[in-house]
Amino acid sequence: MLITISRQYLAGAPAVADRVAEALGWTVVDDEFVGAIAEKSGLSKEDVESLEERVPTFLERFAQSSALSFPEFLVSTPFAIEEPDSVKLAHVTKELVEELARRHRIVMIGRAAAAILARERDVLHVRLVASRDHRIGLAMHEHGMGEAEAAAFLDERDLARARYHKENYGRDWNDPVHYHMVLNTELLGTDGAADLVIARARALGWDATKASGSSDGDGPA
Repeated sequence: MLITISRQYLAGAPAVADRVAEALGWTVVDDEFVGAIAEKSGLSKEDVESLEERVPTFLERFAQSSALSFPEFLVSTPFAIEEPDSVKLAHVTKELVEELARRHRIVMIGRAAAAILARERDVLHVRLVASRDHRIGLAMHEHGMGEAEAAAFLDERDLARARYHKENYGRDWNDPVHYHMVLNTELLGTDGAADLVIARARALGWDATKASGSSDGDGPA
């Protein structure tokens, strides 16, 4: 049993995830996940944070496809090139998300988890959105930016995430068909959005805080 939260930048994912996890007695995986990726990949936490959701270059995509189709290309020839950090990061992230999927009762923010676990049962995929103007206002307040700078920064983050999903998983990050729930945190508030997720999880019998809760509930339709 897992809940994945895909989000537009500054759509309130941390607040929603925390409220959902607290209500259900689950665990949020967010910043801790960056440390786990760094440890497994051999990169620093700062490197992981800078590379995460970055679109690979043509050379990196070539190296990735070569590694997947012809592993010996990168390890057995005198002309082998070292796997780029962004490619390594994508591989490690996928492995860790799949590992976490076997543990249950986790709320996972980002990390392309909805794409990686698209075919898994007992996973609820949630998408958080809010208007661009609303999120620009939040960026201005939280980061002390001017309006133009906040708008450019927000658009860059959203575009990078969309490209990351397209390049690595062939998915349209914005397509609502990929999610069980698409919730507008500007209109609902983060508490309202979280409460809808909690209600759905409880309807599936996923509440670990209740004696009647069990892992035998049906997966989301």
